This record gives sequence, C-alpha cells and structure tokens, in this order.
Amino acid sequence: MDMNAVTFRIARAGLHFFEEPCISGTRGSGTVFFSGCGMRCPFCQNYEISRGGKGVNVSGAELLRLFGVLEEHGAANINLVTPTPWTKQLIPVLKEFKMRSELPVVWNSGGADDVSDLRALEGLVDIWLPDFKYSDDALAKEYGAYPDYSERASAALAEMRRQTPEDVFGADGMMKKGVCVRHLVLPGAERNTDGVMRMIAAADRSLYVSVMAQYFPVPAVKDHPLLSRRVTEAEYRAALDSFFAAGLENGFSQEPGSATEDYVPDFTASTEEIKALLGR
Repeated sequence: MDMNAVTFRIARAGLHFFEEPCISGTRGSGTVFFSGCGMRCPFCQNYEISRGGKGVNVSGAELLRLFGVLEEHGAANINLVTPTPWTKQLIPVLKEFKMRSELPVVWNSGGADDVSDLRALEGLVDIWLPDFKYSDDALAKEYGAYPDYSERASAALAEMRRQTPEDVFGADGMMKKGVCVRHLVLPGAERNTDGVMRMIAAADRSLYVSVMAQYFPVPAVKDHPLLSRRVTEAEYRAALDSFFAAGLENGFSQEPGSATEDYVPDFTASTEEIKALLGR
C-alpha cells in the first residue's frame, strides 16, 4: 500500500513521562496524539484536539518516520493516543512498523472500540490501554458517550483480553504485552465507579486497573454543574474501596495532586514540533 496515500491528523509526537509506571518507565512512552474522538465527553482534558481538531495532517509515511524518531529518542514503546477513529488507516502503517521494529505498540483508547476493528488489529498491538468510563449508561448518555457504552466497553475489553491473555513484563518492570484498564474518577459518580470496577472484575480479576484521580474542570463542563468541581479525597478513597471490594488484584493509584493542568501537553507548541521533526 502507498503510505503517502493515507492521511492522519495528529497533535503531538513525543516522549511522555506521566503514563502508568509500566508504560512510561524512565525512558518515556513514545506518544502520538491523534485528533478527533467519537465521544463528546465535556470533561475531556485533551479537548483542544478531541473537540477542537487542533493538529497537523501527516501521511502514513510521515507517521512511520515519527515512530522511528521516537524510537531513536529512546521511547519504551509507541503509544497511540485516541487512535480509534483512525483504525482502518492505521492497520497498514502498523503492519509496516512491525516489520521494522520490536518496540511494543500501545493502543490507548476511550474503551468503546468496535470488536470487529479490534480483531482487524490482532498481532499489531502489544499493550491495550483502554478507558472504562461508565457502567451507568444514563450517565454515559448525559456526558456525550455512546448510550450503550458499558456494553461496548465490556465487549471491547473481552476482545483485548482474548488477544493478550497474559500480562508480560520485562526485568525492568515495563509491560511488554497485556492489558491495563483506566478509569477516571468523576465527581459525584461513586455508583458509576463501583459498577465499573465490578464489570472489569467480571471480565478478569487479574486485569491491571489504573484508578485515576486527575480530573479537573475544563471549559465545556459549564452545562454540567456537578462536573464544575474536582474529586474530593473521600470520593477517591471510595473509588479505591470499590477496586478492592470488586476483588481486583492488580492496579495503580494516583496522588490527589495529579489533578492539575500541568500534565496536559501544550498542543500548540507540539504541532510546531511535529512540523520541525518532519522538516516542514
């Protein structure tokens, strides 16, 4: 396939040190942030690219070049952030990359990927890093996700686990293959979080789960008063209690201080960096 005939829109390509410890490590995760998202979560911390469309158009050949640059800079993996809308275009690019490199490929998605699309990716993704946002479909609908989000996310998670039934780590503690599920704790949504933990446990109690405390209000939450505040310490402790009550065995937690804009990339600067890396 002619890689110049495939086009993507990306907003950042660089080393990222704020993923889970087994993803970033000390070398950094080679993240590529794709623009656009099928869900319309008002609280999205990357709203500049998921809703605003900020980014740079690149060809498949240029995307491969960026993967190579990240590897040269010491990336522990190639981490595709919000890749779901670009799945079909990514398949030939990933096939070519797999012939060039042994770096693990991370699929960092909103969690509601179509199972048929995931099956088409089999053998091309080493680490699945999906969100599991909602067990409460009424809340999912209110917050702009698919009205059947919980069913879609459960089916996607089952397929991801089928493809990578074991979590494999290197001697350095870095994940080489496997699944790590993320859940962003939202204000006033304890029952939703409790349901999410139980749904993940129903899929596989040994799954790694990242319970995230990094929520902070962004401009689009003005129409959702409950989202206008940060998560309290009591709410986050309740989320951790739900993790253990569900019988989950492996996971990561965050300090409350992670709820800050400091961890969100500067997408204006990063789009210029992409152009520089490509010699534009």
